[in-house]
Amino acid sequence: MGISAFIAGLEGAADCQMNIILFHHSEVESRLSRRDARASHILKVLRLTVGQSFDAGIFDGPIGKGTLVAVETDSLILSFVWANVPPPPYPVHLLIGLPRPQTARDILRDATTLGVASLSFFRSDRGESGYANSTLWKSGEYKNCVINGAAQAFCTQLPRISYGCTLSETIRALPQEMIRLALDNYEAIGALSTVHLEVPRPVTVALGSERGWSADERMLLRSSGFDFFHLGTRVLRTETACIAALSLIKSKLGLS
Repeated sequence: MGISAFIAGLEGAADCQMNIILFHHSEVESRLSRRDARASHILKVLRLTVGQSFDAGIFDGPIGKGTLVAVETDSLILSFVWANVPPPPYPVHLLIGLPRPQTARDILRDATTLGVASLSFFRSDRGESGYANSTLWKSGEYKNCVINGAAQAFCTQLPRISYGCTLSETIRALPQEMIRLALDNYEAIGALSTVHLEVPRPVTVALGSERGWSADERMLLRSSGFDFFHLGTRVLRTETACIAALSLIKSKLGLS
């Protein structure tokens, strides 16, 4: 995926805030092309002049300051001073039945902003099989959504993303030591807010497709060590349920 494509996506979304400009490690010693959308952001959005600085970061690396050293005809010359590496993502993992693409975009962005460690979008029994073939996944656009979320959070750490596997395949890839929770409005044993979590064990939260779990999926989850909980009596959109669940789990783990 080209980083320029990511920034172009940022600038095309009215609700996105690029609070930090992110670079690959290999880019920081090179000139930044004027055609790169990050250059446009520096000159036209931040309106920086030579000598002024902006917040910068290296993917999965440190945060620091970038300075605009010179503006040339076809490129920008930047210098960087790096400081601390942000802490790793929180030990919270989401398994989500593949939703419609726009819903997936929202989850990818906002779950990254909240610091989730990984997101696995699985093919579910009651979901639309065509969602896995969306351009969101096939074109790599999903990576843009993740970077949007990191830039919003002023962070360089990115979650691991997987998509297109079955629920069974996704569960088999989970480490054994994880606490396993699933959301279900119909067969929950209690509210998610009542769960006692053992710190610092990682937590996995599974959410079904937008049409809910099938009987076979519930059976598979139970046999794989998942307990069912609910988020209350109201039926929530998938993206809302993800954010509500993440917020509760983070609170339970004492994570800010």
